[in-house]
Amino acid sequence: MSLRRLAASSRSHVPPFAVMDILARVEALRAAGRDVVSLCAGEPSGGAPDLVSAKAAQIHGSGLALSYTPALGTAELRTAIAGHYLRWYGLDVDPAQVAVTTGSSGAFMLGFLAAFEAGDRVALARPGYPAYRNILAALGCEVVEVDAGPDSRYQPTPAMLDAAASERGPLAGVVLASPANPTGTMVDREELTALADWCAAHDVRLVSDEIYHGITYPGSVADEHSPRGVCAWELDRESIVISSFSKYWGMTGWRLGWMLLPEELVGAVDALAGNVALCPPAPSQLAAVEAFSVEAYAQADAWVAGYAKTRQTLLEALPALGWGPAAPADGAFYLYAELGDQLTRFGDSREYCRALLEAEGVALVPGTDFDAVHGWRAVRLSFAAGQEAVEKAIERILRFQGS
Repeated sequence: MSLRRLAASSRSHVPPFAVMDILARVEALRAAGRDVVSLCAGEPSGGAPDLVSAKAAQIHGSGLALSYTPALGTAELRTAIAGHYLRWYGLDVDPAQVAVTTGSSGAFMLGFLAAFEAGDRVALARPGYPAYRNILAALGCEVVEVDAGPDSRYQPTPAMLDAAASERGPLAGVVLASPANPTGTMVDREELTALADWCAAHDVRLVSDEIYHGITYPGSVADEHSPRGVCAWELDRESIVISSFSKYWGMTGWRLGWMLLPEELVGAVDALAGNVALCPPAPSQLAAVEAFSVEAYAQADAWVAGYAKTRQTLLEALPALGWGPAAPADGAFYLYAELGDQLTRFGDSREYCRALLEAEGVALVPGTDFDAVHGWRAVRLSFAAGQEAVEKAIERILRFQGS
């Protein structure tokens, strides 16, 4: 009698993040007594705003039964999120079109499932956040990577989308991130309008990742009329807007994100959400309402001012580091830069990052996580760890490169 060979599905064959291996090595080195500066994770070090944490403590101390909520979130939180869009963007959003999700990751999974069929072609910029392509690939979509380099500030353009559609066939979707991970670059209102118009003219669904909105810097493409970033719904209500409490509010572990959905997708996402996760975390939802308080906004803005100072320190250190072209980091808290002459010494960014971690205890992410074609030349540095950590890292990197 023959035995079946059981194996993982082909759809699960997505590449792991190199950053996870690096973080495991960081943990091992620290356990061995090493002082390690980790600039890997895109995670604010301050935690949630004080009022959110206080509300959570009250909830957990009250004995309140934390039961299931509606699949798309509590009415109170959906209303508060709608109010956020009026406050920041002047947008009138129906709370019924807000879907609260288990982090922005849950939003991408549900949004992609609702908007695209298996086999649909979906375009995204390279370099870019790897989970976009990996989730799409696992769902059976055809990922169309658009090579967006320094000339376009690492952002896609209508001309690039025309070329991609001509080469690969008609597109069903475009994923845009502004500010983007790993580059921190943004599109301005004119550029976003051009992309939205292109999508509308070609019956393409725009998915706009806006989780870093609010983390923008003076001198960037964020203009005086949209200092926190331009929301895609200002231009196209057929787009899907995705955001999160993780970045601006520093609530990564609370696992809470949201989507703004066109009316025709609300029912589909509601049904999918109820089957996939039942509901987002109840205690996180109850506490997150406080994120929209005056005090919480002020605290988050103070953190952004701190990121701005640390960003400036990094930009001023670039000539001494001697690296190659670097993205301008309009927003978010990343510096993405090519390694320049260091590639002659180390060959690629993976080996550079490995050697730097072992020799000096500084953890960076190789660009291969974000760009399988050109990422061997680049690294991503997260300055969310704060000024002191970044200053220490720069000192150690300069020592390492001079050795």
